[in-house]
Amino acid sequence: MIDNLMGAMNFGDLRNKVIFTILMIVLFRFGTHIPVPGVNHEMISRIIEQTGILGFLDLFAGGALAKFSIFAMGITPYINASIIIQLLTPIVPKMQAMQKESESGRKALAQYTRYLTVVLAALQGIAMSFVLSSAIPVFTFFNIVTTVIVLTAGSVFLMWMGELITEKGIGNGASLLIFIGIISRLPLYFGQTFSLLMIGDINILQVIALFAIFCLAIIAIVWIQLAERKVPIHYAKKVVGRKVYGGQTSYLPLRINTAGVLPIIFAVSILMLPNTIFGFLRGVPSVQNLAIYLSTLFSPESVLYNIIEFFLIIFFAFFYTAIIYNPVELANNLKKYGGFIPGIRPGKPTSEYFDRVLTRITTLGGLFLGFIALIPTLAELLTKVTTFRGLGATALLIVVGVALDTIRQIQAQLMAKQYEHLIK
Repeated sequence: MIDNLMGAMNFGDLRNKVIFTILMIVLFRFGTHIPVPGVNHEMISRIIEQTGILGFLDLFAGGALAKFSIFAMGITPYINASIIIQLLTPIVPKMQAMQKESESGRKALAQYTRYLTVVLAALQGIAMSFVLSSAIPVFTFFNIVTTVIVLTAGSVFLMWMGELITEKGIGNGASLLIFIGIISRLPLYFGQTFSLLMIGDINILQVIALFAIFCLAIIAIVWIQLAERKVPIHYAKKVVGRKVYGGQTSYLPLRINTAGVLPIIFAVSILMLPNTIFGFLRGVPSVQNLAIYLSTLFSPESVLYNIIEFFLIIFFAFFYTAIIYNPVELANNLKKYGGFIPGIRPGKPTSEYFDRVLTRITTLGGLFLGFIALIPTLAELLTKVTTFRGLGATALLIVVGVALDTIRQIQAQLMAKQYEHLIK
């Protein structure tokens, strides 16, 4: 990745994109240290340590929640809004038409996502204020409103920052901010593990076993992210005058994990919603005990949480593959340009073939992602080391996936620039 970044520095516009992305990341990290006023931050740190889901949210926010900074909610509301809009688009005919027909329609859908982000951020801010009410010394209506406004503004600012990175920088802005948030917490986990090793609570063999498991998981993640099914494509020969066109053999690469890290990010974001609701209900005396029970039931350490996460990842893997690849369109485009798959007739048989192949590879990719999500639980059971509990395979998948996607984008842009240079 470092080599790719250094290569990008040789081209003016790519260099500007890299510098812009770095500046946005620095601004994000700076914002995580600006605290929300009128809050007992030491009390919040203690509450987060005792609450699994808040610790998980803090990981995605890059430690901003533990500091209860202006970026405490991270970019989660924007991701949730994106999920809702994208799920509604195939269902609501008007939204579907907007997405397909014009650029203005797609811009309108993006605007709907932004409006929904503000609403979800405000609701999450209210819920968070009630969950952490014991850390607000003067729990008045004015203080609650002030806290919610600051948190909502911080989340909306991150949404804007993510869109700017996507448009003017390198990589997907929202994914990159989550990536930076996660890796910024790694020194803390390493430090805690080293401290336990020094005082004798764990031994060196346990630590080696833990890192061996994580290294194997990273290798497996890289493999599945890069694996692809190559569909052979032949092009018919055409004779125009004295020239012969076509006749070449090529292939269409279909990635095993077509959707990348999006299924994981979306699954985790959806699973955070119940705890947001239960957190709000904790402030209602009549249902307080039920809300606490349900919060525990949906914590990242629970069996139910992991089962639901597993199936949500598979669902979103299929959902995004269906968005990226349309078997009918693939078959029609092949037929249009004179291409065909050996042994498969053009038209409907070709689209059915693509559908079968995509179903198989997506099932494999989705199952793999789902099983990888269970690795931290198994690692903890085998090694008895709990310091990396907050990290989770979900975070590991996101880190590796975003890194690979960003490298691919840099390499693609570098290759395009090199071709431009050769042509000139």
